[in-house]
Amino acid sequence: MKKGKLKKEGFMKGVAILMISQILIKILGLIYRMYITNREGFGDKGNAIYASGFQIYALLLTISSIGVPNALSKLVSERVAIGDNKGAHRIFRIAIITFGTIGFLCSTLLFYGANIIANNWLQIPEAEMSLVALSPSIFFVSLISVIKGYFNGRECIKVTAHSQSLEQIFKTVLTIIIVETIAIATGLNTSIMAAGANLATTLSAILCFGYLYIYYIGVRKEVAQEVKKTKNYKYKSITKTIKEIFSVSIPMSLTPLLGTINKNIDSMTVVRGLKKFMTESAAKAQYGILSGKVDTIVTLPMSFNTAFVTALVPSLSGTIAKGRIDEVKKRIEFSILITILIGLPCMVGIIIFATPILKLLFPNQLSGSFILQVSATSIIFIVLEQTMSGILQGIGKTMIPAIALGVGVIAKLILNIILIPINPDTFIFGGTVGATISTTVCHAIACFIDLKTMKKYVKLDMGMGQYIIKPILATGMMAITSIFSYKYLLNIFSATITSIISIIVAIIIYVISIISLKIFSKNQIFMIPYGEKIYKILETVGIYTK
Repeated sequence: MKKGKLKKEGFMKGVAILMISQILIKILGLIYRMYITNREGFGDKGNAIYASGFQIYALLLTISSIGVPNALSKLVSERVAIGDNKGAHRIFRIAIITFGTIGFLCSTLLFYGANIIANNWLQIPEAEMSLVALSPSIFFVSLISVIKGYFNGRECIKVTAHSQSLEQIFKTVLTIIIVETIAIATGLNTSIMAAGANLATTLSAILCFGYLYIYYIGVRKEVAQEVKKTKNYKYKSITKTIKEIFSVSIPMSLTPLLGTINKNIDSMTVVRGLKKFMTESAAKAQYGILSGKVDTIVTLPMSFNTAFVTALVPSLSGTIAKGRIDEVKKRIEFSILITILIGLPCMVGIIIFATPILKLLFPNQLSGSFILQVSATSIIFIVLEQTMSGILQGIGKTMIPAIALGVGVIAKLILNIILIPINPDTFIFGGTVGATISTTVCHAIACFIDLKTMKKYVKLDMGMGQYIIKPILATGMMAITSIFSYKYLLNIFSATITSIISIIVAIIIYVISIISLKIFSKNQIFMIPYGEKIYKILETVGIYTK
């Protein structure tokens, strides 16, 4: 193996690598979602079966592994920061056995409990095969999470980015091949097609694990050399190490666990509530709209923002361990600003162009534009909550995000129970729209609690002009320009081409607005990869003064 293969990336370089990976992942995710939603025999009903099974799987996956990457990256980065590579690798070895065992137990539970879960919990019997197909992947994803956490803690962000991208490529290709094969072989059996789509998830997880295992074997000698040269190593028993891992991973797991419970509230209340004023088939189709199309589009900004959260936790933990508090504050302020600049235009853009977006992505399944518009209001709260959770975890306040989201989830459950059974003909915000409103309220509550707590522990310099007024102005300029361009171009091109051009125009105008309004300070521009070169260009054109 070549020396230097196991190399660190800086904070913003790591964010950039992960963001590119997330963009690729989301594009690929949209491709297979578009395929299955528009495929004859699948559609909104197939999405309901697919998503209901997937949400139960996600719940067990959260229990077995979801908090692990951030927890391990935090613990490993703290050890590496003080030169204790041996301690960092010991944590990794103990974690892989521990969480591999938990993952295996959760896989077994899902496999044997699929019938009860599908019939009694979800009240969607067709989801049983999907649950069985998904069950083995929990074990493999548990192992994947540990390996990712170890390399994230070492700031080898490329490992996570490459593995995520490969996994999504496998998933997209396998989903299309398996679903298409089943559609032809069974004569469009929706439940078997949905199970096939979930089987693709399991197979892609196995292939992803294979990639990470081969990578680890390739760098094992280099890791062993670092372990030999370690400094400041303090031996801890296996029991104490496991306790330490769980003391960090459990609080960190609670936030994603509650996020998954949030989704499961919909899977268990939407169809039940809607059946009070519509048929079961229509109720399943409505849930399919919410879980298949709306969630796919609304979670797009969250996927991009994941890059910051993944890089933030080890970055803040390692920087705090070195005592660089000013650097911690700068990274926090910059991350919040970027989150706002991601969330606002996505929220407004989806609200304005809900119908064209659905026509562009799901031409055979157009229903759900109003549900999408209402759901889009949650975007800014979701991404801010996501970033602030990463910040609080990075500075050691791991329980706060869980408590904040817990309060929000309780509010969502109450609102779901009240709003979903109301016929939208009686009250416009009843039915499926009620579920989207309750999601917005949930994340708004969590966001407010996180923000208040974060300000208490970290004294930040976040002016209203830079963090609120200017981003709103930039978003407003983007919105106005894109509306006029869409209306004008619609007279020249087809709706599909008009939508694509309008989105590109919106992005260009938004970037120009950010630069013109000088939303980033000089120091923040320097934090961006190639920031010094970018700043020199902006100086040359007269936007920033020398």
